[in-house]
Amino acid sequence: MTHLQEGDKAPAFSGKDANGNKVSLTDYKGQRVVLYFYPQDNTPTCTVQACNLRDNFALLRKEGLTIIGISPDDEKSHKKFETKFSLPFPLLADPDHKIIDKYGVWGEKQLYGRKYLGLHRTTFLIDEKGVIRKIFLKPKSKQHAEEVVRGWASI
Repeated sequence: MTHLQEGDKAPAFSGKDANGNKVSLTDYKGQRVVLYFYPQDNTPTCTVQACNLRDNFALLRKEGLTIIGISPDDEKSHKKFETKFSLPFPLLADPDHKIIDKYGVWGEKQLYGRKYLGLHRTTFLIDEKGVIRKIFLKPKSKQHAEEVVRGWASI
């Protein structure tokens, strides 16, 4: 779905987290970033994915990885989701799709034969220099942290 490719410079962005703080990709310069886009807070698959990252957060940090989640939900929704599931990483609100569009993860989807527009669950592994090193177009929500660690190991 995304127009971006491995080896491309990650598009710069800034957005607000669940507490209303401004977060930019440049804040993480020199760090390895796991930027994951997910469709909606408090939905079954998105919750499984977020909780898998939460449950493996120590492993991810040990590997030197920083996690950032982005969805079209607003800050209030993110705050409830973050609190309910004790998520230890920032969730950025992007209701206007400014970041989502830069990363090309919004588009046509199909469910039960019905076509509609929505966010395609996608994860980008961004290196210390801001280069996209790996893209997961259909991450495995139940094993996403393990998938991410294997992805970095293969780079």
